[in-house]
Amino acid sequence: MPVPIRRLFVALTLSCALLAGSVACGSGETTSTKDTRAVQAVPAADTPSPTTSAERQKFAKTRFVANAGLAAGATYQWIVKPWKAGTFKKGAKGRRTALVKAGLAGTFTYNRLKAAQRNAQGDPTLAKALAPLGAGIEALKSLPAKLRSGDAGAAGSFDDIIGKVKDAGASAGAPVKEQVPSASQLAKGS
Repeated sequence: MPVPIRRLFVALTLSCALLAGSVACGSGETTSTKDTRAVQAVPAADTPSPTTSAERQKFAKTRFVANAGLAAGATYQWIVKPWKAGTFKKGAKGRRTALVKAGLAGTFTYNRLKAAQRNAQGDPTLAKALAPLGAGIEALKSLPAKLRSGDAGAAGSFDDIIGKVKDAGASAGAPVKEQVPSASQLAKGS
């Protein structure tokens, strides 16, 4: 059975790439000091990594505020506001679009709150303040499906949890401000 030329070309290209990679990564004894200094001058990562516990806590609070703020913004913009306006009621104009957006916002909110919960673990005060909300945040997992099906009570649950997360953040010295995510962030879900 003849092998198509395309497969042969791909196989040859991959073989050459693997061979070149293994030769380049080989442990040669002859390295110049000029090359070594150049490699040492290049930083290991583009983002700074915290070295002290105080820096880790600061970054934890900053990340918590960012993630919780995005969750709060998405909840208010696409769940609470349409809910208060009555857009989720049967026969309301734009109901279907509002429900789809609310379902996406619900999934986005759940993902950002879980990320905020993980971020809070880096700061003892924040972790302690957020600990009682773990079950409430986990309960949000099923609410986007309820929103899509038209359960208007789910919107109130989102609003309550966001309020509690904001209060917990404020009590731990990390006040949360609403930040409305872009449509692309909402569509990605993260």
